[in-house]
Amino acid sequence: MLTLARRYLRRVDALYLALCLLCSAFSVVGLASVGISQLGGSLNKASVQFIASSLGLMLAIIVSTVDYRALARAWPLHAVLAWGLVLPTLVLHNVRAGFVVIGYDAGGTSNYSWYRIGGMTFQPAELAKLSFILTLAWHLERVRGRVNRPRNLLALLLHVALPVLAIHIQGDDGTALIFAGIGVVMLFAGGLSLPLALGGLGLAGAGGAALLLAKPDLLKGYQFQRILAVLTPEDPALADIAYQQNKAAMAIGTGGLAGQGLFQDESIFIPNAWNDFIYSYLANALGFLGALAVLALLFAIMLRTLHTAAASADLLGRLLATGVFAALFWQCVINIGMNLQVLPVIGVTLPFFSAGGSSVLMVYLGVGLVLSVGLHARRAAAFARPAE
Repeated sequence: MLTLARRYLRRVDALYLALCLLCSAFSVVGLASVGISQLGGSLNKASVQFIASSLGLMLAIIVSTVDYRALARAWPLHAVLAWGLVLPTLVLHNVRAGFVVIGYDAGGTSNYSWYRIGGMTFQPAELAKLSFILTLAWHLERVRGRVNRPRNLLALLLHVALPVLAIHIQGDDGTALIFAGIGVVMLFAGGLSLPLALGGLGLAGAGGAALLLAKPDLLKGYQFQRILAVLTPEDPALADIAYQQNKAAMAIGTGGLAGQGLFQDESIFIPNAWNDFIYSYLANALGFLGALAVLALLFAIMLRTLHTAAASADLLGRLLATGVFAALFWQCVINIGMNLQVLPVIGVTLPFFSAGGSSVLMVYLGVGLVLSVGLHARRAAAFARPAE
């Protein structure tokens, strides 16, 4: 077994895997601290995170040994599975079928994107996110060199728009934004011309603004208030809606250089510190140095993902690794923006760090996909050497 492990680590990007595991270890310790200091001593969040990270590691190893081209070609299988789980939540809200609740509203904010199975919850949009990366990469590879032709471009835009619309109807606008961000980055990496990309983004922004002006009720009341809470955090009328972000900003601001320390009862209470606001908690407990370490780890993982994309043996591998990079990048930007009170709260987790079994498992499946791209690039390079 030890010999197999050493052989495997020599073949894959061991540094990339080590960075991911370091983030998970950091997360489990941070969540244990949250449980001790803010959840009455409960280690449930940390335990679930440890189990999910361990399962995720095993899944990443398995996926890394599978040819990513075969995974992309199998798109009908995973697309039907992923979207077959997502679509019922568009119309079924808190509907019980035996021990399963379909369209479960986990956050109490009309976000019906979850399944509740016994005492556990699962968000199928996470699985759909990975399937989306695989299917869009396959689509882009099929039209390589012809992305900017009107017919191909329209089909690609529909490929991006339909999942975004479905997730929006679910009520999970944070995840819908991530899908849109992944789509934009992958289209650009697949050959979309810069003028078309900038023009499209400009038109989309102008169209969205015009739509909101014409039909302001598109935004739910709490969503509009969350935007106002970022613009005017001191407004007394928004005290309740801004409470979480104000506490998060206070926690970050009082962390100092080295922080208040982990497992301390004196740490500032932050609602949902274990989930969307784990970064604020770690910044308070570990200070500026700890917050910087979290950013450095995530940045290193994203940089390594881009390195794998650049070294890929083919366009498909490059697009897949770029898609995983985009998912990590946009989640980090939005989550940390929420914590720093520069973006409204829209329920986006911090990869590796935020508590959540389905989120952690899907991140590690993405890691496995990147490892597969890197492993096959190394094999291709090794076979090419003798010929040279």
